[in-house]
Amino acid sequence: MAPRSQEPILELVNIHKAFGERQILKGVSFKVYAGEMLGLIGPSGCGKSTILKIICGLLEPDQGEVIKRSDEIGLVFQGSALLNSLSVRDNLAIALERRKLSRKEEDKIISEKLSMVGLAGFEDYSPTKLSGGQQKRTSFARAIVNDPKIILYDEPTTGLDPVMSTIIEDYMIELEHQLQAASIVVTHQHSTWTRTADRVLLMHAGKIVWEGSPEEGVSSEDPYMKQFAHATREGPMLAGAVED
Repeated sequence: MAPRSQEPILELVNIHKAFGERQILKGVSFKVYAGEMLGLIGPSGCGKSTILKIICGLLEPDQGEVIKRSDEIGLVFQGSALLNSLSVRDNLAIALERRKLSRKEEDKIISEKLSMVGLAGFEDYSPTKLSGGQQKRTSFARAIVNDPKIILYDEPTTGLDPVMSTIIEDYMIELEHQLQAASIVVTHQHSTWTRTADRVLLMHAGKIVWEGSPEEGVSSEDPYMKQFAHATREGPMLAGAVED
């Protein structure tokens, strides 16, 4: 994890967001540093995905500020979001269009990124011919094709079996080491935040209620963190507080 003396590459300051009368985010503030993977965890409907949408510009906050030292952001969607009518190569090429590269330059970058996620030689495959894990890794390659300084993962292991989840988590850790990007992973999955995150923020009802390392989270006696980490019914978090 990056030293805290370093300037954060991303900072959220007092972010509020409402949809009609429904208050989703209630003053969320945090910093992320280059080379750090931040786990953003919490029950369904606590505002996690709304934060990602605000960071990447899909939503505007009602109040507060997002401070970014880089606009190079890669986003890994909950579903792979690949275009089945295009090859793997062309799915990645879409993200390179604004750079006005030659075909040879594009092919070199695409080959390098696919190799980084264990898909060397898959350029001509249709997404429909890929397994679920291969589709997820293709979406990783697309997210990093422009060497982003910030990577956002939205539930990257949802719907995957335990073995494939471990494989995907391993690739996330490897990409963090290779790219030294600031990463935020939104996840419900215990193995994902305990294995990949350097630091964890627990959200509940639009607020951050706990912060610490995964190791601290697993052993924490804080009532919110203890309930979430051990998936117990007893505790202060009730279902259906707000909607993401």
